Amino acid sequence: MNVIPILWKKALIFRLELYLMRFKNSLVFLTLVTLVFSCGGNDSSKGNSNVPAALKPAPTVNADSVYTFVQKQVDFGPRVPNTQAHREASKWFKEKFESYGASVIMQNFTEYIYDGTKAELTNVIASFNPEKKKRILLAAHWDTRPFADRDADDTYAAIDGANDGGSGVGVLLEVARLLSENQAPNVGVDIILFDGEDWGEHFQEGSKPLPDGKDVWWCLGSQYWSKNKHKSGYTAYYGILLDMVGAPNATFLYDSVSRENAGRTLDKVWGIAGQLGYGTMFKKQNGFEGIIDDHVYVNNIARIPMIDIIDYRENTGSFTPAWHTADDNMENISKETLSAVTSVLMSVLYNE
Repeated sequence: MNVIPILWKKALIFRLELYLMRFKNSLVFLTLVTLVFSCGGNDSSKGNSNVPAALKPAPTVNADSVYTFVQKQVDFGPRVPNTQAHREASKWFKEKFESYGASVIMQNFTEYIYDGTKAELTNVIASFNPEKKKRILLAAHWDTRPFADRDADDTYAAIDGANDGGSGVGVLLEVARLLSENQAPNVGVDIILFDGEDWGEHFQEGSKPLPDGKDVWWCLGSQYWSKNKHKSGYTAYYGILLDMVGAPNATFLYDSVSRENAGRTLDKVWGIAGQLGYGTMFKKQNGFEGIIDDHVYVNNIARIPMIDIIDYRENTGSFTPAWHTADDNMENISKETLSAVTSVLMSVLYNE
């Protein structure tokens, strides 16, 4: 990292001062001083040291394609576990990933929801370039909230989940399509669609006692996968989670879990976003503190450093206005936002 220990530097500076007394106009002295202060001291650029100075080209994203992937999910209906829409969507994901040449594992498991409901859940895992040892993990949740508990009207109505669930999956399906149609990047890519992320307690009902072995009622798929990986010994260089990445005027800030566990990846992704011209969307500033999302368990249990790209609004200190309401539909999905996030991911993969 070209860092000189502080004590050694002080000693060197003292020696240089002696040289200065003897050779005040010496070019040698000036050269040595420049070397000392260019090699150490200010560490402010360390976070972005792994951002390429000039980005390698990545495949071009089709905004209409990403949007269509989101629309297709909404057309199934709310993808709430134990419903026909949930089963049909699961089958479609498998077929779609396989059509793009991925090796697909359907990780089926059963969990109990906070109200005692027995839910049949499935994590969808698609792998590209399995021969590559260096792997990048991309993830999103595919289930939808079973009720609009933040809505002003019917707080028990199921929601479309166009943004909360659908957008992240749409982006990852576009990534899969592009990987299948272009020369592979220098890394292997694993895509996981986590199930059971959004069936936590109803806002008006409050928290419920947890059974042993369960950390929260939310994020059931990521908790299960982190304890039961699809391949023994699986790991990844880092991971990127997508959650609510399709709304108009989206802003993505640093969350505390990402900062604490995967700071270099956070700086790298946001740095590349800035180079692509998305700096007003990917803001290099702190946002959500103490967030509970799938990356928490990938970090803490699976021990893979994972960041979260999630829409956070400074003016409200919360998520998008449509969050957990009936307004989470296609009317509140932006092709521009979907395209930007997909472009950032593709550039990250092709600059490894």
